[in-house]
Amino acid sequence: MNPSTAQARVIVDELVRNTVSHVVLCPGSRNAPLSIALYHAAAAGRLTLHVRIDERSAAFLALGIAARTGRPVAVVCTSGTASANFHPAVLEADRAGVPLIVLTADRPPELRAAGASQVVDQRGIYGTAVRYSDELAVAERKGGQNSYWRSQICRAWNAAYGEWRSGPVHLNIPFREPLVPDAEDGDWFESLEGRPGGERWTELPDFGALPAFVVPSARHGLVIACDTGVHAANEWAEQHGWPVVSETGGLGLAGATGIGSGTWLLGVREFLDRHKPEQVLCLGRPTVFRQVQALLSDADVEVLLVRPDSDWPAPAHNVRQVGQWFAEPTKPADPEWLALWQRADAAATAAVNGVLAAEPWPTGLRVAAELVDAVPPDSLLVVGSSNPTRDVALACRIRPDVLVHRNRGVAGIDGTVSTALGAATVHRGHSYALLGDLTFLHDVNGLLTGPAETRPDLTIVVVNDDGGGIFSLLEQGAPEHSDSFERVFGTPHGADLGALCAGYQVPYLRAHSRAEFREALRPAPGLRVVEVRVDRAGRRELHARLRNAVADAVG
Repeated sequence: MNPSTAQARVIVDELVRNTVSHVVLCPGSRNAPLSIALYHAAAAGRLTLHVRIDERSAAFLALGIAARTGRPVAVVCTSGTASANFHPAVLEADRAGVPLIVLTADRPPELRAAGASQVVDQRGIYGTAVRYSDELAVAERKGGQNSYWRSQICRAWNAAYGEWRSGPVHLNIPFREPLVPDAEDGDWFESLEGRPGGERWTELPDFGALPAFVVPSARHGLVIACDTGVHAANEWAEQHGWPVVSETGGLGLAGATGIGSGTWLLGVREFLDRHKPEQVLCLGRPTVFRQVQALLSDADVEVLLVRPDSDWPAPAHNVRQVGQWFAEPTKPADPEWLALWQRADAAATAAVNGVLAAEPWPTGLRVAAELVDAVPPDSLLVVGSSNPTRDVALACRIRPDVLVHRNRGVAGIDGTVSTALGAATVHRGHSYALLGDLTFLHDVNGLLTGPAETRPDLTIVVVNDDGGGIFSLLEQGAPEHSDSFERVFGTPHGADLGALCAGYQVPYLRAHSRAEFREALRPAPGLRVVEVRVDRAGRRELHARLRNAVADAVG
């Protein structure tokens, strides 16, 4: 087995062990080892594989899945500009707190230095938008590779899932040729197996765990307290009957379990040969004594670690379990304050409904209101940026039985079709999306799915006002700027959405009336697009009337 194949198989196996059940893959040459390993894992039923040819769409598809499930989703690409096309989704995932594991294949360093094809500097390409970033060492035939690869996947998963806030992480993975399995795909020179029973290489308990939740599985263990956590170490050790060694000597140690000369004893080889612990519980980060580092590096010693971030020490990449904790304060609500707002809400809602009822159909606000009213219980509604997200909010509809997703991390229109497809793929129920025409056109390539890929039950409603209607509500939409508005803000396009959908083999319907629109919203299998054309000319004036009506109602 060649090194690239071995590394890819281990990475995919450890992703599965870390509960990654969905992976989005973009085809390429340099990521061939991962592509083949992912194909076989999917064929074995270990994960669900989604394949997309457009990297931007792929990343937003992964974002939609991760946002809906709340679990890290991996997205994989080849080297070069492919990694840059992931960037918009990474930025959204950062601000929205969505867990993504971005795996970018790369040329090895010697090919980068030679100016090889499809080479850009992918190290740190996403800047501060990722919670964790690393480049794996190029796979080689040397000992310790399996534990190193698995440990880094656990670090990435832990950072993506987030102690305080989930988000994207990035692993850049240089592969040397050969990039496909050998003709005689034999064994690796050392075991590539993970932990027994399908466990993670480094077990990461649910956030909120304290040292007491770290459960020993050996009779002979040792507690090492570093920097802080001596008091917790004493309590834990007394409960489990393990001795405690501290980097501060005997300071703070309890007499029942504290070993004041511990750092000396760890330096006596003959003593350790007779009294080597099977497991070590380490609290904090060891920094002072080489004998402590040597014990943690011993392949025969399992390490249980309590540390409040993803930067855990692992000299031999053999940490078995990591525990973390946090606290979240709360405040009681003021019932009088709530009642005041409830009365105002009732008055404002009545005023809005009155104004909208007097408007001819369709307007963006009426379409949003009727969509929210019509979707079945437990539906998913993905709302695009710009006008749709405002229309849904301003329509004054309460539907606690509807799950809403919006890409409001950086509030862009990038990848919204793909996000909706991803979220709908894992939603157990009917799914809808409400998008503007520019948002739809910006990611129309998200409709491109191969015959082997799943098309979820998703109805995409496109409110088409032939351009950037949102700008009519902003300063540039004021009458004094009318001479420049259409060319540089309104940007009419005249696109035929039906023809575009036909090219992607996606069913399409244009709703000419309110009755046709309501009928089109009935649940139906598969992917389809419903277009409603509206006139944006009166939007600014309508919003002014609504503001005045609400002010009068609650003033």
